[in-house]
Amino acid sequence: MGIRVAVAGASGYAGGELLRLLTGHPEFDLVAATAHSQAGAHVTAVHPQLAGLDLTLSATEPAALADADLVFLALPHGQSAALAAQLPAGVRVVDLGADFRLRDPEPWVRYYGGTHAGTWTYGLPELPGQRELIAASDRVANTGCYAATITLALAPLIAAGIASPADVVVVAASGTSGAGRSAKVNLLASEVMGDLSPYKVGAHQHVPEIKQASGATSLSMTPVLAPMPRGILATVTAVPAGEGDPRAVLEQAYAGEPFVHVLPAGRWPHTAATAGSNSCHLQATVDVDSGRIVVVSALDNLGKGAAGQAVQCANLMSGLPETMGLSAYGVAP
Repeated sequence: MGIRVAVAGASGYAGGELLRLLTGHPEFDLVAATAHSQAGAHVTAVHPQLAGLDLTLSATEPAALADADLVFLALPHGQSAALAAQLPAGVRVVDLGADFRLRDPEPWVRYYGGTHAGTWTYGLPELPGQRELIAASDRVANTGCYAATITLALAPLIAAGIASPADVVVVAASGTSGAGRSAKVNLLASEVMGDLSPYKVGAHQHVPEIKQASGATSLSMTPVLAPMPRGILATVTAVPAGEGDPRAVLEQAYAGEPFVHVLPAGRWPHTAATAGSNSCHLQATVDVDSGRIVVVSALDNLGKGAAGQAVQCANLMSGLPETMGLSAYGVAP
């Protein structure tokens, strides 16, 4: 018998991706999956891609999760804290929501509203010292999808002193799965196809998380909804603060990292190359006109931006090889 795991919020896109990864994991045994409106449905009625998985979704209640050794919470922002508080103390938890990411209560209230629930270990293993903290934790707050994409591009440059933490500008395009599975008019195929549309301009909720994780002090972010189901492509620009080659700094920072790849010179990230993987692809240069540092970053928002990252953290928390059950390689075409 392996490590018993459960997924709360299994009917969403991130929850479905978690189920897919967990069923192929050699050490995790999926013992429960819960949902809200889909409770009582067979999992294949909600996620037909999981044909062959014999599992019925139960109601999202503590009793349905209490027998697990480790629980993944794939719930809407603001709903994890109440459920986590009712789980037994010995149960390890990875929260894919935002409830426990921020250290400062003020930006939580400003961007999310309500009471700040507290702070858990931040689940981005590639940050310096973070891998060890995750491995020693029973409660981990998984990163946001935009936050993972942008922080991996930016943090090493600020830490090395070659990029100013002020005046960071980001334009990032995301697939529709990043908006969740709820029916919304603006996410209908007729509305999305053939269109690019900005949203939450100047007020995206991941901004304080990105600043906290990357060391940035001022960040302007423009998210763009792109006509694709999954993936994020972020263009991150910063003012140089010292001498140094940004690409070389990224290469040094991620040397030996299994899931972060600085591409060969002249080759630029694109979302399709990361689809279905737990990888982030990076490339950097200096703009010949403005002199700003430019880093382009791509990942699968349901992989390294959500479910894959959560499994990566769970592996560390469980004393398993970090890469177990995960692939660094995308699916093409």
